[in-house]
Amino acid sequence: MKTPPASGLGPEFAGRTGAILERLNQLYPALIDLSLGRLEQFLARLGHPERHLPPVIHVAGTNGKGSTCALIRGIAEAAGWRVHVMTSPHLVHVTERFRIAGQIVSESELAEVMEDIERVNDGAPITVFEVLTAAGFVLGARHPAELMIVEVGLGGRYDATNVLTRPAACAIASISMDHEAFLGDTLEKIAMEKAGIIKARVPVATGRHPADVMAVIARVAHECDAPLWRRDHEWSITPSPDGMRLTYRDGEGTLDLPRPGLLGPHQVDNAGLAVATLRASGLSLPPRAWAGIANAHWPARLQRLEGALARKLPAGWELWLDGGHNPGAGDALAQVIEGWGDRPVHLIVGMKQTKDASGFLAPLLPHVAGAQAVAEPEQHLALPVADIIAAGQGRVIAGPTIEQALERLAHDMPHQPPARVVICGSLYLAGVALQQDGWVAT
Repeated sequence: MKTPPASGLGPEFAGRTGAILERLNQLYPALIDLSLGRLEQFLARLGHPERHLPPVIHVAGTNGKGSTCALIRGIAEAAGWRVHVMTSPHLVHVTERFRIAGQIVSESELAEVMEDIERVNDGAPITVFEVLTAAGFVLGARHPAELMIVEVGLGGRYDATNVLTRPAACAIASISMDHEAFLGDTLEKIAMEKAGIIKARVPVATGRHPADVMAVIARVAHECDAPLWRRDHEWSITPSPDGMRLTYRDGEGTLDLPRPGLLGPHQVDNAGLAVATLRASGLSLPPRAWAGIANAHWPARLQRLEGALARKLPAGWELWLDGGHNPGAGDALAQVIEGWGDRPVHLIVGMKQTKDASGFLAPLLPHVAGAQAVAEPEQHLALPVADIIAAGQGRVIAGPTIEQALERLAHDMPHQPPARVVICGSLYLAGVALQQDGWVAT
């Protein structure tokens, strides 16, 4: 499955690592080519680092997989474990993709690994994502840890991360329409790709899915003889009436849990999925570990901004950032906005050219006071402002940049009651917003 030559790599690659990745990007004509053969052969030349990792949790899904990774990490670190995490994409700098024993990898160490990879590859065709996946496995194998969490990049069955042959457990978060050009044009087809991470006799936990999606996952799990942990079947999670606690239940017993550190009602499902995945894995965690869901954080997922951008708004206003970018993410964000209910909400929306702007905006627009469309010059493959306006069916006006949109709100409504502003629609836009706000990954 190939795309035409990419016009860019998304958030800017900088420094030594960036120079290497720019060179490697010239070795293969497509940014995305879902297959496993090239990477399997290359990992053999590297000495199979993927076979020398700590126990691995492999996480797929359309929405929520990054949050699930963050929640699993929070639990494991509360147990006192050293944890590696490999996620994508990055928001500001490529080093964000690799958290090694709890710390984001240094630019110098990643550059050294990338230089070794470039030398061993010796000019052979390879995609940038395959290179980054190999780098994550090399880093994970070099440093001792008790757990490694690996997020699927795209799909599952042919995603580069699926060279992992024996994870401790797999997780499949929420599935919705996205990346149809690669994964298929129905939920069942997309579910089949996501379910491709399921391995023989390796337990797999799932969140709440539509019946047709769950049927696909269950069929693949049965074919693989993989124990299946489904929400509302093998496990359940229920918020307390005040929303401050969660009750988790499975065949092993009941847990009383704090509210997740990540905001939004959809994070209850992700928190339950994180707990279920770890319980299914058979890894032994002390009782104190489960409270770690309260410590989870994940940038650009309902993140409150309080830096340079936020200061452009009138006193008392709040600025929020969410990188959701497909219809399922639009539904989840709409639930959050509806639940806020105490003040007006204004959207600043920027999307990628390949995304369904109408599907994303439809659930949101009934709940907001206004929306502005933006397309930052640095935003990778930004959808033109005019296209976002058209998708908004008369409810969206031109920003056309984040700064200009914020300045309009400050100018037009300086004496209005405090409101919330949500920048949303793209992880690439989120990266631009974080840079402009002065955010630094930690």
